[in-house]
Amino acid sequence: MTADRRPRTGRLSAAARGALADIGPIRDNPDYRRVWLGQSVSAIGQQMTAVAVAVQVWDLTGSTFATGLVGLFSLGPLVAFGLYGGAVADRVDRRKLGLIGSAGLAVVSAFLAAQALLGLGVVALLYAAVAVQAAFFALSSPARSSMIPRLVPRHQLPAANALNTISMNLGMTVGPMLGGMLIGAYGVRAAYLVDTVAFGATLYAMWRLPAMRPLAADGGAADGGRADGGAADASGGERRRASVLDGLRFLRDQPNLRTSFLADLAAMIFGLPRALFPAIAVGFYGGGPGTVGLLVAAPAVGALAGALFSGWIGKVHRHGLAVLAAVCAWGLSIAAFGLVRELWLGLLLLAAAGCADTVSMIFRNTMMQVAAPDEMRGRLQGIFIVVVAGGPRLGDFESGTVASLWSPTVSVVTGGLACVAAVLLLAARRPAFLRYDARHPTP
Repeated sequence: MTADRRPRTGRLSAAARGALADIGPIRDNPDYRRVWLGQSVSAIGQQMTAVAVAVQVWDLTGSTFATGLVGLFSLGPLVAFGLYGGAVADRVDRRKLGLIGSAGLAVVSAFLAAQALLGLGVVALLYAAVAVQAAFFALSSPARSSMIPRLVPRHQLPAANALNTISMNLGMTVGPMLGGMLIGAYGVRAAYLVDTVAFGATLYAMWRLPAMRPLAADGGAADGGRADGGAADASGGERRRASVLDGLRFLRDQPNLRTSFLADLAAMIFGLPRALFPAIAVGFYGGGPGTVGLLVAAPAVGALAGALFSGWIGKVHRHGLAVLAAVCAWGLSIAAFGLVRELWLGLLLLAAAGCADTVSMIFRNTMMQVAAPDEMRGRLQGIFIVVVAGGPRLGDFESGTVASLWSPTVSVVTGGLACVAAVLLLAARRPAFLRYDARHPTP
């Protein structure tokens, strides 16, 4: 009897290990391990600071409008510097750009801590700090993201992107919780100080990296070894600087990468009803602010679960098909969420949507890192930041408009179904995307 059980137990244990996230990139690549750990610590600290800023603005003003302006002051720099940072990342040493961005973010957190300790209480300073913080993040984020294909081998990129998703969602779930506890016990200054110290991990990781100049199509340094970092053009002729427009033109001419961006926009614009969560909490579930918090947290919890159980990701080669299937699952989950009136079921559906979004993001990032040439990765990551920052805000406008014309139920259900319809249209217009094979990547 015992002999019969052991093999079965062993098979179950192996299956469980196979379902969990593949930690091979962390185990096998010391540089990536340091970067991942540094980003994880910093992500938690940054989310603590985000909570602290909102709390401090509310304490100073008592105005929900003033608190909402925090997001508006960060949007402009995210878009502008995301595009610009992508172009810069394609012509300079990405390690240095990552160091500059991380150091800038640490200085902003130190400034926030100083103003809290001094009790200045000036809301304009908080808005300015948030804007500068968003600029440093957007300037350096394309550089950090485009480093990944240089830190891990190609076959580990899906696993690395899953681990990056875990890092991001740990920040979004653990950061606000720890921030709330610290703020409640010691005030906002404690959260700012912890965030400042946390950046030491990222700075150390970036400092230990080798030089990361972008590669030209021939595998050499894109700047030909020159100090000014000018990128070579595709024809090998006159050298010129990388530009934002070059990245947009490249994306326009690469149907598979363009389709992956359009699929994400469809999900964010039509299938993200976050602006309706306060109305849904009251109208659907008879709840209040606590229910809103649960609704906001549910997709992040699902995203984290999807990343933690992503061991199967590396076995999938049809990345285009996986992206469209995941976005369809997102849209269907959101549409179903609009129809249910049991809170636990609504939270479960939002978590399922978050899980589907994680799967889509892992494959989209992998496609961008593998199919795009190294000298274009920074600019594509910059455009990706704009999509991530702008898509949800367009979604807020779309869902809020439809809800005001009809009802929150109509807005949520039609938004989810419109997301599915957009994906089916993309599949019909670009059947080659469904056949995209990671073993033979084509942009």
